[in-house]
Amino acid sequence: QVQLVESGGGLVQAGASLRLSCAASGRTISTYAMGWFRQAPGKEREFVTAISRNGGSTDYADSVKGRFTISRDNAKNTVYLQMNSLKPEDTAVYYCAACVSGNYYYTPQSWDDYDYWGQGTQVTVSS
Repeated sequence: QVQLVESGGGLVQAGASLRLSCAASGRTISTYAMGWFRQAPGKEREFVTAISRNGGSTDYADSVKGRFTISRDNAKNTVYLQMNSLKPEDTAVYYCAACVSGNYYYTPQSWDDYDYWGQGTQVTVSS
């Protein structure tokens, strides 16, 4: 079992930056693809970004390309989401997830490809 704990959310103004962290425990995540999803009130959970197990591949939703960056530090068993130029439409609960299957370059984009989830961290961007 892997436990994922997100942190770093908060209330910021439009244009600001936040860095989310996802700390894993229980098992090493070095062999897992990792992803971030978000869910706004009244909306479905949506894919934000994913990184392959070796960090060599990443994918982003079009809505965050050029503004968000995913990274991982396998030595610290942690995944990060750097969010710049935040917009009010980025307001959501952000979830970290781990996918145990796939090859070294796999970057799953569907929520049902993931096996473990964190509890989420709230990000609120005011205009």
